[in-house]
This record gives sequence, structure tokens and C-alpha cells, in this order.
Amino acid sequence: MTQPSSKCVGIDLGTTHSLIGIYDAGFPMLLADEEGSRLTPSIVSYPDKAPALVGRMAERQHILHPEQTISSVKRLIGSQKKLTLGKHHVTPEEVSAEILKHLKNIAETSLGTTITRAVITVPAYFNDAQRAATRHAGELAGFTVERILSEPTAAALAYGLDKLHDQAKIAVYDLGGGTFDLSILQLDHGIFQVLSTHGDTQLGGDDLDETIAHFLLKKANLSSQEIDSQRLKTAARQAKEELSFVEETVVRLPFFQGTDHLEIPLTRAELEKVCRPFIERTHALCLRALADAKLQPSDLDEIILVGGSTRMPLVQNFVEELFGKKPNLSQHPDEAVALGAVLQAALLEGNLPHITLLDITPLSLGIETFGGLMNVIIPRNTTIPTKAGEMFTNAVAGQQAMKITILQGERELAKDNWKLGDVEIPFAKAPKGQARVGVQFEIDADGILKVLVRDTLSGEEKILEIRQAIEISDEAVEAMLADSLEHAFEDRDARILTEARLKAEEMLPAVESALAQLAGELDPLMEEEIRAAAAQLATAMKQENLPLLQQQLQKLDDATQILATMLVEKVLKKNSDQ
Repeated sequence: MTQPSSKCVGIDLGTTHSLIGIYDAGFPMLLADEEGSRLTPSIVSYPDKAPALVGRMAERQHILHPEQTISSVKRLIGSQKKLTLGKHHVTPEEVSAEILKHLKNIAETSLGTTITRAVITVPAYFNDAQRAATRHAGELAGFTVERILSEPTAAALAYGLDKLHDQAKIAVYDLGGGTFDLSILQLDHGIFQVLSTHGDTQLGGDDLDETIAHFLLKKANLSSQEIDSQRLKTAARQAKEELSFVEETVVRLPFFQGTDHLEIPLTRAELEKVCRPFIERTHALCLRALADAKLQPSDLDEIILVGGSTRMPLVQNFVEELFGKKPNLSQHPDEAVALGAVLQAALLEGNLPHITLLDITPLSLGIETFGGLMNVIIPRNTTIPTKAGEMFTNAVAGQQAMKITILQGERELAKDNWKLGDVEIPFAKAPKGQARVGVQFEIDADGILKVLVRDTLSGEEKILEIRQAIEISDEAVEAMLADSLEHAFEDRDARILTEARLKAEEMLPAVESALAQLAGELDPLMEEEIRAAAAQLATAMKQENLPLLQQQLQKLDDATQILATMLVEKVLKKNSDQ
């Protein structure tokens, strides 16, 4: 093999299939394996006494030795789950690294040189932990990962949408093997910007295959206990693919479950009937993405389809009906994301200088503040890379350190969001509200978060990179936005109630201090009225009654206006006497 190449490859690390390609001689090209296929099944098998098998070899083992084999590992990446495959214990990152090693070998064999640089794509809905885990998998495979790129952005580039008119708006309907995303992008002076994204991280071609498999069982009068699951799912997927081009087919399974030969007829109408509920689940997600982008379907210039399942006439008709426009079918739906990754790699090499790609952060990032509230530093749908920060102070007198807890999510209360990590910064003992701690969030082009915390008086600072996986399921990622909508009103009330209580906790001792300073100077009846209002507020604080608490706050505020005036006059008089 020759000297290592400086070229950067593009990789679509998919749930069902993965691809690798390179930009050469002015063209993006996807690289084929020794069997001539550009699609590598994202399957890994771990024989007891042999190296891991990847792709078609692992696919064959999936039927013979399912206990040693795993597919759709992308759905698990970003978790700390340990997988037992035969005698091997591996993490999702390590499994993904085997797929990436296999792709690396394909590229090096094809190009005759060592490849070390890569751009790897991920679903738009991947959070920080999942993106960081994908990067780590690339590093385990021997790559320097130059960029983690969102799949819809890659797809838009592959479709050549950079050649559309300025301010063009594009919807990317991505129904992959394991996830669904609808992303809205806008082209602005050669810059792709993601305006919004919504999706379901537990909806994809795998779910369709399983549903079709169960339907086939029912037609054959076999129970789910009798299912040779992997064989049947493979047959279901093949039938799904065939019925994208013909009206009917026959699923043939020789020597299936003790039979000599099992034949199950299947029509496109039957297929569409069982798959339609899954496709219709994407309807609300598409409308939500449009609403977030403040667009109507008629505002879109192009709708592009990504993912093998979008070949189904059912999906294409559904998309046309939803958006009122025929989708763009000019690219291979299985290859578009990989081609986009290759073009992004070319961008990094300076071969396509006229285009810039901007992604967004899919969920808000912030910290927990006093009272258990979520304080957002970077809102969801913020274009990345980005940087933002705020100044915070101590909530308790004599405090000597501040613990900054980093959160991700869309809920108002910290406990309802996901904790990404925490960092503690010490500072000199100070009265309440006197310390000054700056917190800065920075998200790089890969969507990886770096948190800088600094005591502004001493200059001491600490930096936390959110790179390690956290135990959050893919389903929970998608559910976060749904929960934030479902609980929007109660979350709002909970925040207002908490803020009112915090205000009351500050107000009561302040009133007591003011009364002490004005002892003997205040009309007794007025003092009695103020103390009664303070007592009523203290009682209201113990109840879950927001209107009552707000009413008592206002009552005490009104009653103490005279205190504020008298204290100001007292200070002014003291200054003039000096």
C-alpha cells in the first residue's frame, strides 16, 4: 500500500445499510466492496474464535447464529448499554466501529492508499451524546473524524439543491431503517441552514419489516412463537422492496418451521394497509416542523425523499398529498446521504468553496438555577456552530462554590430535562448576590457541547466537554418534544409558581429587615397591616395555589411601598448630614 492519503471520505453510517465514498476528479463517487455492492448491511457478527464479521457475511450469520449477531445498532448508540453477543461483551460504539473499519477497508482496497480522515452522518435528531458516541466509534475505527454531519443537510447537498434560487426552502423527508426525520432547510447566499427538524427515533423501515412479518405469519396461520424471526423479516423486507415495483408477489420460504415449502401471496394493497398507520405517524411531525419554520407547504420549493422505504408508492403518494407537490425523485434514496457526506468532505478539502453547511441543535441546552428551574442558554433550532453565555450569582449568603448542572430538553423544570453533566467552581465567600460566575456554552460544527465556567473575580475557570454517552434512549429523545407540548400549560404554571415562591422568599426577610431599620418611625397601624400581609404571604407559600400566592405577593408589595420610600429618604438624609 502507498503512503497515507490526505483525502477525506464521506460515510453514511446507517441503521440498515452503510456506505462510503470519496470526491475525485471533480465528482463524488461511492465505493463498492469486492462483490460490487455499494451498500454494506449494518450487521456485525461475533464468532467465538474468529474476528468480527461485517456486512453480507454477518447477514448470513444472522440467520444461523442470531445470538452472536446484531443489526440496527445505530438505535442504541449513545447509550452505555453493554451487549452480549455469544461470548463477546461489546458496546454499541464498538459494534459501530467494526462497521466503520469494514468501510475503511473497502475504501483503502479500492483506492490503494491508507485513509484516515472522514465525515460521518447522523440523524438530525441525534443529541450531543449520540453525536459524541458516533465520533468515538469513528476514532475507534482509525479515523480522524473531521465532521459529524446531519443527514438532511447531506441529502440536500446531494440533490444539488445548492443550485436553487436564493432563499429556496427544502423539506427533507427521511424515512431510514431506524429513524424518521422531517427537516426544513433554507438556501441563503450559498449557505444551507436548517430551519427546523422533527422526527421519531423509533420509526423506520425496520418497523415496517416487522409489521409485514407478523402479517405474513397471520396469513400462514403461524403463531409468533413459531417465527424464525430473522428469516421472516428478511423475506418481509424483500417483499416490501418488490412491491414497490409490482402489484403482487409471493413470499417463498423453503423448509420453514418444519414445512417443506411455505408460500405466502402478498399484494401491494395488503402491504399498504398494514404499513399505512406507520406512515401516517409522520403526518403530525411534518406539520410541526413546518410550524417551527413558520412555513406553509406551499412555501416549499422542493421536497426530497431519503431512505430506502421512500421508494414505496404509499410513501411517495402520502408525501405528495401532504405537501401538495410531487417529491423530487432524482437521486437514489439509499445513496443520497452518503453522496452528501462525500460533498461535505470535499468542502473541507476546499474543492467546493462556494457552499457552506449550517446545522441546528435539536434540543435546548441550559443549566439548573435556584428553585429547580431550567435556564436555557442555547434554544433548540439554534444554528451551529454557536456560542452563548450568561452571568450568574450566589443565591445563599456565605456560599463558597457553585455547582453548574448542564441540562438538555424542553421542559420548564430541571427535573424533567436530561442531565448531561455538572461542574463545580469555587469562589471567595460572599454575601448573597455578590459572587459573579460566567457560564458559556459553545457548540462546535459537530454539535459537541463545551461548557466554560469562570469566577470573574479570581479568574479561575473550568471547562467541561460533553463527549461521553449518557443513558437516554432514542425513544426518549423524540418523546421530549411531545412531552413539552403535552405539558406546556402545567409546566408554565409550575415555573410561575416556583418563581413566585422565590420572590416571596426574598421579599419576606427584606420586609422584616426594613421594619427593623424603621423601628419607631412607622405608624403602628401601618406596621400591623404590613405584618399581617407578610403572615398571609407566608401561609400562601405553603399551598399549591398560584392565584392566591400572586394575590398575597401583590398585597404585600402594595403595603410595603411606603417602606421603600421611607428607606430612600433615610439614606438621603444620612448622606446630607455627612
